[in-house]
Amino acid sequence: MNFTRWSARLPGTQRRAAARTDHPVTPDRLGEGAVPAARAERPTDEAPPVPAVDELPVREVLDRVPALVALVHGTDHRLAYVNDAYMTAFGPRDPGAPAREALPELDEIGLLPLLDQVLRSGKPRTVKSRKAPDGRSYTFTCTPVTEGDTGGVLVFATDVTDHAEAAERLRASERRQRETAVTLQRSLLPQVLEEPDDLRIAATYLPGGTEAAVGGDWYDVITLGGGRTALVIGDVMGRGVRAAAVMGQLRTAVRAYARLDLPPHEILQLLDGLAAEIDANQIATCVYAIHDPNEGRLVYASAGHLPILVRDESGAVLRADEPTGPPLGTGGWMHASGSIPLGPGSTAVLYTDGLVERRDEDLDEGIASLERALSGATGTPQVVCDRLVRSAGVTADHDDDVAVLVLQHPARTGPDSDLFRNAALELLGGIEAAPRARAFASGVLTSWRFPAELHDLGVLAASELVANSLQHGTPPMRLRLRRTDRRLIIEVTDGDDHLPRRRRAEPGDESGRGIAIVATIASNWGSRRTPGGGKAVWCEFVLPKE
Repeated sequence: MNFTRWSARLPGTQRRAAARTDHPVTPDRLGEGAVPAARAERPTDEAPPVPAVDELPVREVLDRVPALVALVHGTDHRLAYVNDAYMTAFGPRDPGAPAREALPELDEIGLLPLLDQVLRSGKPRTVKSRKAPDGRSYTFTCTPVTEGDTGGVLVFATDVTDHAEAAERLRASERRQRETAVTLQRSLLPQVLEEPDDLRIAATYLPGGTEAAVGGDWYDVITLGGGRTALVIGDVMGRGVRAAAVMGQLRTAVRAYARLDLPPHEILQLLDGLAAEIDANQIATCVYAIHDPNEGRLVYASAGHLPILVRDESGAVLRADEPTGPPLGTGGWMHASGSIPLGPGSTAVLYTDGLVERRDEDLDEGIASLERALSGATGTPQVVCDRLVRSAGVTADHDDDVAVLVLQHPARTGPDSDLFRNAALELLGGIEAAPRARAFASGVLTSWRFPAELHDLGVLAASELVANSLQHGTPPMRLRLRRTDRRLIIEVTDGDDHLPRRRRAEPGDESGRGIAIVATIASNWGSRRTPGGGKAVWCEFVLPKE
């Protein structure tokens, strides 16, 4: 069927009449919509033949189809035909007028440039789900119709309002679910980062774009006492509310386990078993690191996570590649701890894969790009964090969550350096150890110009901790005093791994009061095992604000 030839041969009223006539049509009246008289006179006991496509009453078919149909001709798109459904939707049209005047609704939804494109290319085009001025949504298919030098476009519009509304309801539901997951995710992340004395820290969390379900990225900063700080970053595999919920449980567990002050690999060992119990079908990657300002290193353990990057004072970037175990929740693996230098003037970055992983790029290339960006990134931790995110090309429509944790160990000089001091004394044991410890502590605290009350409390705490170590520990012993701009820390280490506990001493007991005294006078106290089979017992006093 050639709609252009058919349309040109009969005026509109004659075409309709010819298509709807009840009388046989003689050869001189035969049109493409008519049935030959010879066929009409077939015996009634024979089944009527199926008409050929070219013999169908095209005009009557188009008039009755529920879809909207319009035919425009020429480069100025003059209106040649609209069907009844089209006129019902948009009212009568002005025959022969340009489409911009006769079909203003097509102009309003921006369809006229598509008609030009179809006319030039000779190829059909479809525009899905456009809302028309009548408030309903249509899918428009524009098909070229040509005859010699004459060109036209057949516009066929299908009402998809119900489908569009259902799709919009689905999208709205997905948006609500995503907003719920993002809200849950953000509420489970630390609202305010803890601020250690010796570190400056900033963090950023960016959910994936609107088309990506929120994931289970998280980070945390946990002050362990005694001047030490735990830093955590992790990523739960999966998307949506479930991943965020699992993340929240793991983050809570990390904070609980951190209070045990265990080495990083033992923390991951505990998390591994817990992750399998929370959800056997989901795994998570995680890095748990501890910074001790006395050691100038970052001790860490990794469960399938990306390597920590450290930029030293000179600008060189180190990558902490080993050791790395399998993700949490897989079981059957003994994790191990490693370390990387983090001296004064250094900057460390912990991050999730959304920052460095791209579909068209190898993961190692992404990490190498991050290293280059870190080598030139200076400023505060928040400035460094923002620069790394920008350099990675992370945008609002990024397809994965991104979490970044940046920490700096400042190099303090001038008057600021006087607020951070260290002093240590090796103790060999014996009856002279306690008097030596008291004299040493008194001299140090006097030189640090502490108030008399704090001086006396510090000497008493040092004496009790040394006495406890002499009675229950083994050599070598060491007394360490450390001051920051916020607190005084007193720590005693020895070679025995039995951790003290606070207990209530009975009136007749000759021991058991030392730790109780320390716990009473100090702001905080604690103990932990040290590498090599020993222990450290510490307490701290908050300095008065000047």
